[in-house]
Amino acid sequence: MSSLSSDSSVRILVLGAHPDDAEFHAGAFLARHARLGATIRIVSVTDGRSGHQSIPSPELVEIRRKEAVAAGAVIQSEYVTWDFPDGSLTPSLEVRWAIIRELRTFQPELVLTHRTIDYHPDHRAVAQAVQDASYMVRVPKVVPDVPPVEREPIVAAMNDRFTRPCPFRADYVIDGTNEFEKMLDMMDCHQSQFYDWMPWIDRTAPPSSMVRADRLAWLKDWFLQFHGYRTNAFWKSAWGSTPLHVEAFEISEYAGVLSSEKSERLFPGAFSK
Repeated sequence: MSSLSSDSSVRILVLGAHPDDAEFHAGAFLARHARLGATIRIVSVTDGRSGHQSIPSPELVEIRRKEAVAAGAVIQSEYVTWDFPDGSLTPSLEVRWAIIRELRTFQPELVLTHRTIDYHPDHRAVAQAVQDASYMVRVPKVVPDVPPVEREPIVAAMNDRFTRPCPFRADYVIDGTNEFEKMLDMMDCHQSQFYDWMPWIDRTAPPSSMVRADRLAWLKDWFLQFHGYRTNAFWKSAWGSTPLHVEAFEISEYAGVLSSEKSERLFPGAFSK
């Protein structure tokens, strides 16, 4: 297990497909890094316009932007929402170039994103675009208006449960129990999603009360019921007692090389296989 020492020089960029993807898949990890002083920037590549059953898309885009900013504020991180339309994303040159510009401008040491194997086409598109940008970020004649970086960042996929054609490989696993409540605070900011859209699309009952304590209790139960699989899937008994919440990350073979020294800095408190 790596140490939990503070290193304020760590820069982390999350490239998620939608507002709420970052905290849903890696909220505890981000909360830990925020506490240790890292600089974190969260990007939703799409505008979130399709994530509701009834709110008109122009209104929903503004709602989701505000929810994302509020979620970022919970861990004092910047949270921005790009203008690519939700539900229509492809790994186009335009998306790749936008990601290259982001990588060169922010210059993260670690990038979190989705896998190219995923149920959602937007997730797959972002993952593919990040993979396609990982080497090109160093090529001067690609997106020549922004100077290239000297080294590719480390890229890690956030955990998922998909197995075909290949299952998620948990290279680094964290016990996120201590940061679980902070993750819920971030998710709670996305009220249009977790208390309205998700219950509607999953055909489950929404919270009966929107008093904050009540809805947080509902959110905790909902999350652990449907997404607590991570503990069974990724945690090894040799590492200790079973945590309440686990997050895992798979290192990309298409980006920077992760040394043992870097792993201590980038995955504090993590267990590795």
